[in-house]
Amino acid sequence: MKKIRYVLIPLIIIVLLKIFFVSTFWEKFELNFYDMFVVLRGTREISNDIVIIEIGDDTFNSLNEQWPFPREYHARIIENLEKAGARQIIFDIEFTEPSNKRADSILAETAAKYNNLIFAGKLIKELHESYTKEQILPPIKELQEKNVLWGTVNISLDKDGFVRKYELFQKVREKIKYSIGVLSIATLHDNIDWENSIHNGSLYFKIRNKYIPKITKKSTMLNFYGPSNTFKYYDYADVLDDSSFTLPLGYDLDAFELFLMNQNFKNKIVLIGATASEFHDAHNTPFSSKERQLMPGVEVHANFIEMVLNDDYLTQFSPLFFFFIFLVAALLIFLLNVSIKPTVTIFINIVLIFASIFCAYYLFNYKNLLIPILELPALIIIFYILGLVFHYIKTLKERKFIKEAFTQYLAPELVNELIKDPKKLEYGGTQKEISVLFSDVRAFTPYTETHSPKETVAILHEYLTALVEVILANKGIVDKFVGDAIIAIFGSPVLLDNHAFWACKAALEMRQRFNELQEKWRAEKRDVLEIGIGINSGTATIGNLGSDQIFDYTAIGDTMNAGARIEELNKEYETKNKIIMSERTYIMTKERIIANLIDEVKLRGKAEVIKVYELIGIKTEV
Repeated sequence: MKKIRYVLIPLIIIVLLKIFFVSTFWEKFELNFYDMFVVLRGTREISNDIVIIEIGDDTFNSLNEQWPFPREYHARIIENLEKAGARQIIFDIEFTEPSNKRADSILAETAAKYNNLIFAGKLIKELHESYTKEQILPPIKELQEKNVLWGTVNISLDKDGFVRKYELFQKVREKIKYSIGVLSIATLHDNIDWENSIHNGSLYFKIRNKYIPKITKKSTMLNFYGPSNTFKYYDYADVLDDSSFTLPLGYDLDAFELFLMNQNFKNKIVLIGATASEFHDAHNTPFSSKERQLMPGVEVHANFIEMVLNDDYLTQFSPLFFFFIFLVAALLIFLLNVSIKPTVTIFINIVLIFASIFCAYYLFNYKNLLIPILELPALIIIFYILGLVFHYIKTLKERKFIKEAFTQYLAPELVNELIKDPKKLEYGGTQKEISVLFSDVRAFTPYTETHSPKETVAILHEYLTALVEVILANKGIVDKFVGDAIIAIFGSPVLLDNHAFWACKAALEMRQRFNELQEKWRAEKRDVLEIGIGINSGTATIGNLGSDQIFDYTAIGDTMNAGARIEELNKEYETKNKIIMSERTYIMTKERIIANLIDEVKLRGKAEVIKVYELIGIKTEV
């Protein structure tokens, strides 16, 4: 079951993430990073086969005309560009409304003379309460009667209002009308049967020998060459201003004659469009995030044509193959984060995040491949957080295990120390000043010989339980049981500035609790035991000591040995509470305890003589 969860949990996360990835919020977030890639790549070299004639603010100043301009102007523009050897003339200006009959006829007659012109129409949508009405709006009937070629100029906007796609065609019911960019490519080589050269496939849109990858059913991703004005611009008034045309207000410089001499339009694809602010035909592109500059619609069409001529498409990375990569990455990253400590995986995850973003940028910049930029980084972040949760739960379980396992053997303080720092379970010891308490039952061996094992175990359990409870309540830990003897330590692992006092207090309370036990045993008609307690203070080596295989948290040294010898003095000296302490302990606690000097003694195995005291009580209690 544990192994299954390592597969099941990543799969559930993947499903939830994939649902989130199709949200509008995520789409905008992803597109922002795509725009960063475009800006980082920067402006790219263009072929100079495409130029733009703009109707801008300067045009209005030069012509001193209001919009719409007389259509004779547009006819003259056509004638001038044909004279200049333009390869193709594309109007990104809609002649969908009639002006005056004569002007419309002149434009139509002029257009009919040439087969390299493309005019503009558009798809219009009328929103009603219960439905949307779509209609393709063609050029004026005079142009249609001359069978001029025309295409749509609709520009597709993403949900954030940016242009990143190019609409290849518009479809209303079963009628399809291609965009001016598609018509430019289809008719560029004077292909009379151009309609049969177009094939709308599910993945690619084919024009002659050009296979344009589709990003939606009717659009492709634009591979922008730069911000606005990347392509060469000419002013409409200057192209109009030939030797036979007079511009008002002293602007008449016959600028077109210079263009003609310099062959500025020779074999060029010429797009004519409006760039003046009053036309509202300017759009945000990926470069707008840096340049803060809108791109005229006519240059959007120029980018598409340039892209197709160069076979320079942005192709979407195989979604199926990416999902396979995503799935494998999810399983591996999940295992990584739940198996290794977060302090280590955080650096690995950061490297993986930057590596995935760099890989996405490399594929975009050098291979023209579009791969989801932020899905893998999002997966890595989610699984790192999930790893934190797993390790937190694991730590809680380990702490619970340590607490449950060691509470039976160690004081709660020591257990808490081990939980805070499990390294304290490692082998090793340090020198510390502590107080040690020895408690031993008098004549217990004869008791075991005259009582059944069941009785012996029962009374020993009752005695040890009662006294250990007192020790733990007074900040001590039970070092070990040696048969019927209890060895307790005060001052480690939790430091106690007044450890000697706590040892004395524990000894007095042990004596009181033992007195209560004695009364209980007498009432139960049972044989009564007696104990002796010894206390000593000093420096000892304390820690996890023993062998490589088995070690124990304990204390060793002369302080411990002396404490055991002091407890043995209870056999020689009769005291009120049967509690004897060393001079060292007395000096450390004399301000707070009541004690009497017993004697100066030489402890067994020791050469020096020390003073020993009997502990009577606590001053505050008296």
